Amino acid sequence: MNTWACRVFLLLVCGTSGFFLVRGAAGFPHAGLWGMGAGFFLFAVSLLLENRLKKVPFRNLAGGLIGLMIGFLLARFISNVFYLDLPEDRRVSLSLLGLIYAVFGYIGLRTGLKKAEELHLPGWELFSKKHPGGGGAKILDTSVIIDGRISDITETGFLEGPLMIPRFVLGELQHIADSSDPIKRTRGKRGLEVLRHVQKQVNVDVRIIDTDYPGVKEVDSKLIEMAREVGGKIVTNDSNLNKVAELQGIDVLNINELANALKPVVLPGEEMNAKIVKEGKEAGQGVAYLDDGTMIVVDGGRRQIGKTVDVIVTSVLQTPAGRMIFGRLKEEPSREAKGKELFYPLDTEF
Repeated sequence: MNTWACRVFLLLVCGTSGFFLVRGAAGFPHAGLWGMGAGFFLFAVSLLLENRLKKVPFRNLAGGLIGLMIGFLLARFISNVFYLDLPEDRRVSLSLLGLIYAVFGYIGLRTGLKKAEELHLPGWELFSKKHPGGGGAKILDTSVIIDGRISDITETGFLEGPLMIPRFVLGELQHIADSSDPIKRTRGKRGLEVLRHVQKQVNVDVRIIDTDYPGVKEVDSKLIEMAREVGGKIVTNDSNLNKVAELQGIDVLNINELANALKPVVLPGEEMNAKIVKEGKEAGQGVAYLDDGTMIVVDGGRRQIGKTVDVIVTSVLQTPAGRMIFGRLKEEPSREAKGKELFYPLDTEF
């Protein structure tokens, strides 16, 4: 039986029971309708409690229940000990008993909830489903889904734990896919295709999370709130989200940083083969790119645009946006060599 069928069944039971119970116990007009209304109110309270309890880990629920039972047992023990000293007035004695049970029940409940967080028993996992944030959950944002590289990363098995995709991220992705701008529409459809591919991968636990934060407008802020709530990490390639999340103590996995870390190390003096595709900012410079997108600025490469040439690396610059390689054409002498050619020995004969 699915969730909606259970809720409809509970609604019918609450409404019908309230109608007949109140109509049979009360003698005022329309008592059954009032009872039905009370049953519907009880149904609404049950749904509210269900939504609240879903966010509470089983460990805390079990600890709170045990603490509540211990509190009631203590209250019963105390009431039995002092039973002879209770006032003869029934209303006063019932009020005093209610006060004793309420105080000790509250203390037991709060103590059980608090102590449950300190317990680490190996058998808990056998009786409870792991919290969505358990096992090092990774929360995907819109940019990293559209980027597409997350599919290759998950397929290699480098990301452990469940992949959490919030419903509001799916909404933003759908909004981009339905955009009138053809570029945005293409990017949105690409993101949806990436998600389908990730869901089909074996040994990848993908979870669509319905949790939302109506009081928070921006998607980035909602991601930070969810990461804080479940104790997970945000997977992104958005540098702004990266900075904001780290300032608030949230762990972030940046795909761009991972890609930069995996780029092959290039040292000055090494040779490489590259195709000059455009001119650089400085006079005489040409620009080439490696297969991974790394920019190579070639001194004297402007006249070689459109040609594949051998380049000798002169320096490497690491920037927040990525890595830049500076080099010169292999057949070109270095600047130091050029400088030396300008000076001739005094004994040179012409």
